[in-house]
Amino acid sequence: MEYNTQRDHLTIPEYGRNLQKIVQLAIKSEDRTKRTQIAYVIVDIMAQLHNDIKDSPELRHKLWDHLHIISDFKLDVDSPFPPPDEEVLTKDPNRLSYPKRDMRYSYYGKNIENIINKVVETNNEEHKAEISMSLANSLKKTYLMWNRDSVDDNLIKRHLKDLSNGNLTLTEEDQLISTYDLLGKPVKKKIQQKKKSNFRRKN
Repeated sequence: MEYNTQRDHLTIPEYGRNLQKIVQLAIKSEDRTKRTQIAYVIVDIMAQLHNDIKDSPELRHKLWDHLHIISDFKLDVDSPFPPPDEEVLTKDPNRLSYPKRDMRYSYYGKNIENIINKVVETNNEEHKAEISMSLANSLKKTYLMWNRDSVDDNLIKRHLKDLSNGNLTLTEEDQLISTYDLLGKPVKKKIQQKKKSNFRRKN
């Protein structure tokens, strides 16, 4: 019995081991014309495996690239397309540096901070006051997603003031949406209330 661990590594697994063996046979052929003919047949087989994609010059170019890669760039044939650059394919990609984003309250996210900064820039004070209330309710809802317990509205107001660098403030009289309404009314509680109501009617 031959185990997979004893077999050659599959360069592009989607084409299977048999096609890779055919490629190796084409490499060993000493006749360049015959090698080229076999290469065209191999590409046609590869195209059939991609029957969900419409045949096009772009697809054929991709398949010829795959053929060169499967052959480890050892297949010397008259290809209709130049082989891909082996160095580019084997070269390690450049390391991407992640942007550093300092957030005072990470559970609110960076987007809400960006929105607050945009609101601060507006000159319409009346409009700014209306949006401040909406932002405070959004902060409260987000906070409750992170912490399902009740939250003090004054805490949310302080966070809004802090995130806006003191430009957006709410008074103690400003009432935010209740925690009960933000989280939604539990279905079980509704059913229990309905049962109690029906029981009272019967009695």
